[in-house]
Formats: sequence, C-alpha cells, structure tokens
Amino acid sequence: MVAHVTDFGLGKVLAENKEETQTTLGTLGCIIPENGSEGKVSAKGDIYSFGIMLFEILTRKKPTDELFFGELTLRQWINASIPERVIEVVDSGLLSIQDGRDVNFLERIVLYIMELGLECTLESPEERVDIKEVVSKLNKIKLAIFQDRTLCLMIQ
Repeated sequence: MVAHVTDFGLGKVLAENKEETQTTLGTLGCIIPENGSEGKVSAKGDIYSFGIMLFEILTRKKPTDELFFGELTLRQWINASIPERVIEVVDSGLLSIQDGRDVNFLERIVLYIMELGLECTLESPEERVDIKEVVSKLNKIKLAIFQDRTLCLMIQ
C-alpha cells in the first residue's frame, strides 16, 4: 500500500454572500508564513507543509482545530510540550504499547519526530531544514524503530 498526500494548495474559500470561490495559496492552517499574497512556491514551503503534516499525524489535530484560537498555533502548542509533556499531545489512539514495552524509547521516537516537525516549520525559510536532512532524519527514525523490536506502533 502506498499513501498519497493531496490538497496542499487546492483549498478554496467561498466568501459570505458570494457565488464564486476564491483560490487560496494553500490549505487553511498550512499556508506558509512567507507566502502572503505573493503566491511564491518553493521547496522550503513544501518543507513547512510537511512539518505541519507530521504534527497532524501525531496529534490528530488540524491547525484550524478549535483548540488553537487567538495567538496559539499548532506549532506553538507542540513546542510548549517538548520535551516534558510530549506524550500528552500525541493522539492516544495512534500509538499503543503492549505490556513490557519500553515507554522511554517510544517517547524518544515521538520527541525526535516532533523536533523534526519544529525544524520544518521554522518561521524563516532559510532556517528550515532541507529535504536531504529530513530524509536522513526519517531514515534514522526508521532504523531505530526496526532495531528495537519491542516497540509496537499500531495505527488505528
């Protein structure tokens, strides 16, 4: 099975009392900070969206969730949880640990993925990691999981 991600950049907004849609420069909540109204497309923008997607997968929260109102964003919520409360923000249905499993190992893996998401979603595009570094870090995570056979990841 191969997963495919879609919808980035395909978002449409229908204004109140309007009959026409307006194309936005990304999906609400995932619009890159530097995009504004200029419509710039870049690899660093894709990195930002990937980071947001990592957060959504781990927390099962969207950037537009009612939890994030005012100045609080998904990124800020996750950043505030690291490292002490990282398990508190992870969706409880996503990860399951069987009896005797190493909880500390699980926390380290989740923390590493969340930190990668934070590196991907830095405000400045120049400060974000590049795709080669993202792939390298994901490969390290994969190796760590496969080497520790006591971890059971169950996606419900």
